Parts: sequence; C-alpha cells; structure tokens
Amino acid sequence: MSGHSKFANIKHKKEKNDAAKGKIFTIIGREIAVAVKEGGPDPANNSKLRDVIAKAKANNMPNDTIDRGIKKAAGDLGSVNYVGITYEGYGPNGTAIIVNALTDNKNRTASNVRNAFTKGGGNVGTTGCVSYMFDEKGQIIIDKEECSMDADDLMMIALDAGADDFVEEEDSFEILTAPADFSAVREALEAENIPMVSAEVTMVPQNYVELTNEDDIKKMNKILDLLDEDDDVQSVYHNWDE
Repeated sequence: MSGHSKFANIKHKKEKNDAAKGKIFTIIGREIAVAVKEGGPDPANNSKLRDVIAKAKANNMPNDTIDRGIKKAAGDLGSVNYVGITYEGYGPNGTAIIVNALTDNKNRTASNVRNAFTKGGGNVGTTGCVSYMFDEKGQIIIDKEECSMDADDLMMIALDAGADDFVEEEDSFEILTAPADFSAVREALEAENIPMVSAEVTMVPQNYVELTNEDDIKKMNKILDLLDEDDDVQSVYHNWDE
C-alpha cells in the first residue's frame, strides 16, 4: 500500500464531479436517505449519517442542502425504498471492478451496469469473483498544502484514535483504518479542524494492474465513464494503476 498515492486520482475524480455536481449530490442524497432510514435523522445518534455528512462536506455540498436532505428523508421514511446492490466483474486485461449501487429498480440498474461492462470489453462476474482482491478500509486523504500540522503530530492523532496505517506521500497524507474504527478516526481529525480531501470507507486493491495497450485504456475509461454517468451507481472501485 505504501508509496501508491491516491491523491491524483481523487483530484481527478473531484474535478470531474465539479463539472457535474448534480451527480455527486444525487449520490450523497441517496446515502443520506438510507442512513436516516436506518438510524434516524439525528447525527449525534447516527454514526453512519455523521460519516455521510462528512463526505458531503468534503465534496463542498452546502450545509442547507445537507439539512434539507436529512429533513426530506425523515419525512419520507415510508417512501425511501433504495436497495443496495454490489456487482463485480472484469475490465480489459483482467482488471478487477466492483460497483456499488443504490436503486429503486434492480432490473434497470443490472441492465445499465452490464451494458457499461460490455461496451468496454469487460464482463460482469459472480458475487465474490474479484472482491477477494480488495481490502475494505476506512481511507482518509489529506492535502499537504491544506494542512498546517506537522506530519508526526498528525500521525499521532490518527494512530491514537485507532488508525492502522499512516502513509506520507509527496503531496498528501493517507490514513487507513479498519471499517469499524473509521468514524472515530475521522471525528478525531475533524475535532482538530484538519481538512480532508476524502474520507470514506472504501475498497483498497491488494495489487494493481497496469494497462499499456492504448485500446485497453480506452475501453477501461469507457466502462468507468458509463458507470459514472449512471445515477444508480454510488461508487466504483478498481485495481487499474492509472
């Protein structure tokens, strides 16, 4: 894991999302709805909702939009019927791809996801076919330019709060946690007013696959772009070394 910076990729994603904020706000809005349905509208008593709010703030979602989303979800508890589904499959040259979706129409989502894989020369596999190649981790990325704290002090705060690993890259810090410890670590950093570029529970590849063939790179981008355009798709994880 050490030495493999995620910051460029996250900046790339955020720049893409900045051009289509509606998409990321739709994604987070659904996550808010599900979190409220599962644990209630009070963030103080709902750690999942606190994590989604932190993700919303990291993506520059206005506070009033977050509050409206929580109130709407609390008022529509009976009509929140999103179902979480995970798809696993292969892209060009055996790259592994995991797709998480929240949908109110499983058939539509399954069709769209299969179509994205097919158009990029990949295929959807069975449950478990690639997830064993990833570790579920809490991952927090901090931009060095935005953080005034000394690296050693930052590391101690993270480790004392329960982090598993602290990696210093050229332009960023990466903090990894067990999923169960993620909220406590994120909240410890938040209490110190440390700005986070990204803070979420994610799937971290154990190994990365390089694509050297130009056609394979185009196909992989095709899959990722089509999945990114689908409103039902919440997150996509892959082991392509971009």
